[in-house]
Amino acid sequence: MSENTTNDTASTDASVRLTHETFGEDPQVAVGLMADDAKVAARTLATTTRSRKDAALLHIAEAIEKSSERIIEANRRDIDRGRENGTSSALLDRLELDEDRIKGLADSLRELAALPDPVGTMVRGETLANGLRMRQVRVPMGVVGAIYEARPNVTVDIAGIALKSGNAVLLRGGSAAAESNRVLVGLIRDALADKRLPVDIVQTVDDYGRDGATALMSARGKVDVLIPRGGHGLIQSVVQNATVPVIE
Repeated sequence: MSENTTNDTASTDASVRLTHETFGEDPQVAVGLMADDAKVAARTLATTTRSRKDAALLHIAEAIEKSSERIIEANRRDIDRGRENGTSSALLDRLELDEDRIKGLADSLRELAALPDPVGTMVRGETLANGLRMRQVRVPMGVVGAIYEARPNVTVDIAGIALKSGNAVLLRGGSAAAESNRVLVGLIRDALADKRLPVDIVQTVDDYGRDGATALMSARGKVDVLIPRGGHGLIQSVVQNATVPVIE
């Protein structure tokens, strides 16, 4: 094993230890505590101005581009592990991040920042005969859980959309992309801190593995909605087993 590989493994182990020291070993308790932190962060984000949210999105995009080498190194470890485990070439292709794909991630965040703020947008309204005005207005959902497969680009997509729409998010990105996702989530949280926004807007339960996903699906009352993204099997598993409301 090379020195770099040893250091990378030590870094991964340290990340897991830190998560467990902070939230404990019990996935159900840990995810509940994360959701509590996310709810506090979501309250702040719900009233954050568009300019601050967009500035954070642009800063995340810049951080991702500047850290492309670090992201690719982490992604290479995921790819190598996948090959060793016999992962199909199609799945490896979805998993892989290169310079062009990383630039695409950053560009998608910039495009998101250029869109109108959905929070506070009026969907429809009417004035009743008695003069009472009724309006249907878009508001954040609160704490969103996301379970998805070996696509590290989805980590950035969901985190960006959550930020733009005023929601906090708990991510479960799967073991196949664990190294890539760990680096990406770290970069996103650091960028949020730089812009003085709560870092708990974006959290991951990946360090708790499948038990973390199970805890996320059963965190009713703490997680407001759960969104599975992936193949039919993944979606149906979440729909059938989750007690949290699910958007298919």
